[in-house]
Amino acid sequence: MIENNLFPKAAELLANHNNDGREIAAIDLGSNSFHMIIARIINGSIQILSRLKQQVQLAEGLDENNVLSQAAIQRGVECLALFAERLHGFAPQDVRVVGTYTLRTAVNNQDFLQQAQQVFPYHINIISGQSEAEFIYAGASHTQPEMGRKFVIDIGGGSTEMIIGDDFLPLITQSRHMGCVSFAKHYFPNNIISKAHFEHAYQSAVKKIEDLAEKYQHLGWKSVLGSSGTIKTVTQVISHTINNDGLITRPRLQQLIERVLRADHMNKLMIPGLLEERVNVFVPGLAILTAIFDVFKIRKMRYSDGALREGIIYSLEQGFQVSNIRQRTAKGLMEQFNIDENQAHRVYQTAVLLSQEYQSWNNAHLSQEMRSILLWAAQLHEVGIVINHRGLQHHSAYILQNTELPGFDKAQQELLTTLVRHHIGTFKRRELPKFSRYDYMDVLALIRLLRLAVLLNKSRQATEKAEKFSLKLNRTLTNWQLTFENDYLSRNPLIVQDLIAEKRFLETIGTLKFRFADKVSD
Repeated sequence: MIENNLFPKAAELLANHNNDGREIAAIDLGSNSFHMIIARIINGSIQILSRLKQQVQLAEGLDENNVLSQAAIQRGVECLALFAERLHGFAPQDVRVVGTYTLRTAVNNQDFLQQAQQVFPYHINIISGQSEAEFIYAGASHTQPEMGRKFVIDIGGGSTEMIIGDDFLPLITQSRHMGCVSFAKHYFPNNIISKAHFEHAYQSAVKKIEDLAEKYQHLGWKSVLGSSGTIKTVTQVISHTINNDGLITRPRLQQLIERVLRADHMNKLMIPGLLEERVNVFVPGLAILTAIFDVFKIRKMRYSDGALREGIIYSLEQGFQVSNIRQRTAKGLMEQFNIDENQAHRVYQTAVLLSQEYQSWNNAHLSQEMRSILLWAAQLHEVGIVINHRGLQHHSAYILQNTELPGFDKAQQELLTTLVRHHIGTFKRRELPKFSRYDYMDVLALIRLLRLAVLLNKSRQATEKAEKFSLKLNRTLTNWQLTFENDYLSRNPLIVQDLIAEKRFLETIGTLKFRFADKVSD
């Protein structure tokens, strides 16, 4: 189903937001790294200002009796001292800090809290595994485009969280003691890689989660999202070595397993996309992820860059829970960049009509998704006008490409940017990016549809709207015929001039023949 028009509903999103300009911070004291996000609430939306990350490796300091070493405590305290400098001036209610698996497991976690208090003036809340899972699910739900029932998986340094939920509501949450740092320590001593070590880690992970299989599979899911360092790294390695779509599947995991088992030590892993800081935890994380795929019979997984920290951020402002995340994102951009909503609405309505007329998609299974991105492009194509009207398409594309857009995944954001970049002006077909998800000719069709929607509303304050027209294509898609209602073109000579110029341009970038005419009277 195509996205509903945001305009009748969008104003409601700002009604309860009286804290615009408020800066908030979320800190995740993880088993491998400490992370901090600083964001601003602006026009009813979250704007990420900065991200800080320090590899602390807290879990390495946890012994067999769950006592955290003073060396690990000191690393954590030094990191918090650094974070405290950046948070100078923040009110306590605007900072939320959570400790996860290692801190909740350490029997001497009070030693950490007492030493941290000397340099870090904000409260640290050591949360349960269930609370961690709920935050992770909220982070994915608030930032990713998937709606409906989702299976969200997060492999951390000390624990793995597995959540199934509907939209924003988690239905079942589990946290199990298996993480890339703890597994590296127990199953890959001295960073030695072997088939036996990998199999031992894999089987251990299977045993920890196999009791969940029946319940999770009974609930089912429409999509699977994975978050945090291990899954991000696997996605990056797949993108560099197998397919640039980065999609995780069981056969692709097997290819990675076979590749890593050619090495006998972690320091010999030279794989494109594998960062140095992740080398020592990549193989154990891969074993855990493979076990999850096998136990739950997962077909494919996409990486979510929203997880625990984003969930914490969004929990600080209850008004962010809306059914359409893209709607919230778009409204925030429209307010922030002072977009002419009336003009955006006109272009949107024309794009709706054109997209309904166009049915010749090469990737028909993605037609709804592509139409949706087209309609968001129609509403956001003038976001760059705040910089300068000249070169509008370049400014708008730059903003959309370099802004975090909750509700759009990376491929969708790139398609949105591409459409806006080419909605006016000239370009050459070779300038278009190569998409792994979308067919090239479908992208070109979307650009043509958006260009026509913008062109037909160029006068902005037009007294007569082009509401009655038809778009027909021949079988080879090389002949577009746009037919208007009786005498529309004769009443709008400026539109005719623009259509003539567009016809000439479209015919220069391919074999397309573009024609337009008024309907012949009966």
